[in-house]
Amino acid sequence: MPYGRRGLRLVPVVRVTPEVRRARNAVAVTFTGFGFATASWAARIPEVRAALNVSPGVLGLILLFGAVGSGISVPLAGIAIARFGEARVVAAAAIVAATGLGIAAVGYQHGMPAVAAGLFGFGFGAGAGDVAMNIQGTAVERGLGRAILPKFHAGWSIGTVAGAGLGTLMVAWHVPVTAHLLAVAVAVGVTLAVATCGFLPPSVQPGQGAHSAPGEKPGQGAGDAARRSPLAAWTEPRTLMIGLFVLCVTVIEGMGNSWLSLGVIDGYRASAVLGTAALSVFLAAMTVGRWFGPGAIDRFGRVAVLRTGVVAALAGLLLIGFGHYLPVAMTGAVLMGLGISLGFPVGMSAAADDPRYAAGRVSAAASLGYLALLAGPPVIGALADGVGILNAMMLAGVVLVAALFFSRALAPLSPVAAERPLGPVGHEK
Repeated sequence: MPYGRRGLRLVPVVRVTPEVRRARNAVAVTFTGFGFATASWAARIPEVRAALNVSPGVLGLILLFGAVGSGISVPLAGIAIARFGEARVVAAAAIVAATGLGIAAVGYQHGMPAVAAGLFGFGFGAGAGDVAMNIQGTAVERGLGRAILPKFHAGWSIGTVAGAGLGTLMVAWHVPVTAHLLAVAVAVGVTLAVATCGFLPPSVQPGQGAHSAPGEKPGQGAGDAARRSPLAAWTEPRTLMIGLFVLCVTVIEGMGNSWLSLGVIDGYRASAVLGTAALSVFLAAMTVGRWFGPGAIDRFGRVAVLRTGVVAALAGLLLIGFGHYLPVAMTGAVLMGLGISLGFPVGMSAAADDPRYAAGRVSAAASLGYLALLAGPPVIGALADGVGILNAMMLAGVVLVAALFFSRALAPLSPVAAERPLGPVGHEK
């Protein structure tokens, strides 16, 4: 196989087929679409809260239903993907998520139950789609012969920036929440279902079976991998530590998505437009970090870059909480977005280091990440009732300290490590 130079390393030169290019574009559209739908909802949360006339604690419980939907679907996604493939799972998930968003859009004027039901459906679809599109993204990575998953997540962030930006305009122009979110639901549901036609079928995914699984003798066939339940990933210490790292950064990412705009509005006495603008700044910083982060990882390694990011996110969170001036808080939003930008996508790449068992491991790691969405909204909401939203956000920042410890598990597996049972950490190249 021919080799080329990337930085200081020799890497195989992979011939990229038209099928891989088409799948790359399809996965990019999928990530962008889910991000757009998520931020579109987040941009209208302040108005939904005002219409429901609820406290932060009650709002946190309503938001919890979306996390519950995701928490149920994510562990099941690995099993569904192993049976039906990523394309079918993403197509079904997109339709379910769009339906849920539409229910919330129509039902928020009629009370909390309709919003909770809609968010449950949206979370269920988004969670299953998240696992499936990440696994398809790792297949495209192998086909391209280079890291691209963080850029797919940058596409998700681009979608969130577009969704938050459009949401800001909708708020400023007084467009009804129902009209806005129904249009988003229809557009996203149709677009993503069609995009999955370009996915790589499971039978032709590049690199499948290229490495022996941990605990398995070299040369054992793909049939042995197929017989292994995706649920077995829950017994692997390294996979669990990756999942705990993803959980920690997801607490902060979810907090930014759901509470940053409200924290700026309440804590800085800002208008709804400025609160939504803070969310846009946070999401834009995440997009930049995910787009340029792979180059830094290639040069300095996963663990070093992730730890630097965690420290930056902690500094940004402190600026948001104690900055006293809105421009300082906006700077904090930038640092927080940059700092956590690579956490989730690199966690998914690390879980998929051995492609043969990627479905189960990505599902397990993502499940622990989504656990943060289950616990985060009600905990922060309950704290906010007593100490205020900004102070509650500061208390949630303790998970970033834990993330520094768990980040060591994301070191790439060496070829030797891929042929023996997984320990708690991999080996950095």
